[in-house]
Amino acid sequence: MAATIASFKVDYFQFLNTDGKLIEGAQIPALARDVKQLTSLYRLMTLTRVFDKKSIALQRTGKLGTYASCLGHEAAHIAIGSAMREEDCFAPMYREYGAQFCRGVKMSEVLMYWGGDERGNDFSGPRHDFPWSVPIATQCLHAAGAALAYKLHGQPRVAVSVVGDGGSSKGDFLEAINAASAWKLPLVLVIVNNQWAISVPREKQNTARTLAQKGIAGGLASVQVDGNDLITSRWVMDKAIAAAREGRGGSVVEMMTYRLSDHTTADDARRYRPQDDVDEAWKKEPLGRLRNYLLDQGFWDQVKEEELLAECAKRVQAAVEEYQEQVNNDPQPVDTMFNYMFKNLPHHLEEQRDIARKFAREGGQH
Repeated sequence: MAATIASFKVDYFQFLNTDGKLIEGAQIPALARDVKQLTSLYRLMTLTRVFDKKSIALQRTGKLGTYASCLGHEAAHIAIGSAMREEDCFAPMYREYGAQFCRGVKMSEVLMYWGGDERGNDFSGPRHDFPWSVPIATQCLHAAGAALAYKLHGQPRVAVSVVGDGGSSKGDFLEAINAASAWKLPLVLVIVNNQWAISVPREKQNTARTLAQKGIAGGLASVQVDGNDLITSRWVMDKAIAAAREGRGGSVVEMMTYRLSDHTTADDARRYRPQDDVDEAWKKEPLGRLRNYLLDQGFWDQVKEEELLAECAKRVQAAVEEYQEQVNNDPQPVDTMFNYMFKNLPHHLEEQRDIARKFAREGGQH
């Protein structure tokens, strides 16, 4: 005899269509009518995009190291950062600048980090947030550990982490899901599904209908949303964080978006990605969609848009100057690349440090 002992579903949410129109028949969140908050979030999204474009220009002119663009991710990242409280904990990967700007990280600090100065990773904002994590998905376990600490101490705090579509296949991500499920942790794991794990497309990574269902397999509430829709993304994050804070357990949120840029400035996506796909994705990108909604509702106009772009350019340039002044007038000592991994430095690294010191004395540091 065969019997169904369990069945599951993954809900998909979208309130704002690709033209910036509210979807008919949907129960629209209050945020859609909150002019002040919505325009504030749009301004942050725009600032993030202007910053991103300038950062790539700095890298191309030799004033920044390898840089990971966030182009196309603005709605997802701003939704994550703006939904969190100051006392919550964020464990990012390496491109969630919008989320971190919401939490007080300075643009100049992001530039310092990608310029090779680790002092940029000791950033402003909540001191309990984690630094950028380049190893794929390890940040999910860091967040799970923080969430466990909050539960053990009886604190109404939530840990949030982000992983990409490729990273969702890593054991670290799946182990974080298992920990959150087994111990009912206040943990929200966000998969920002931008369709590409560097050069590997989503359809070659996993044949599952969704990536969100990985959370269901582990026992967590899991949904998929249009990650280019700021209104939906923020609404879902509010619900997931509230559930975690109230002791109702963790969740997985899959935000569907598209990586409009190269993976990093060390990549050339033209070698593996059809231009037609990119052109189609630009029609669905988050800033244009939200801008169209604001224009249609009478919340925005072309004059405000031009003033905003000028303001963002000015703020980003000030951040660039702050970064460059720091680099030129107070360069990071060469020893810092050896100082923070081991309590007692291994012999082979002592030798490398001595060589680095020699080059620094001879002017190689500059």
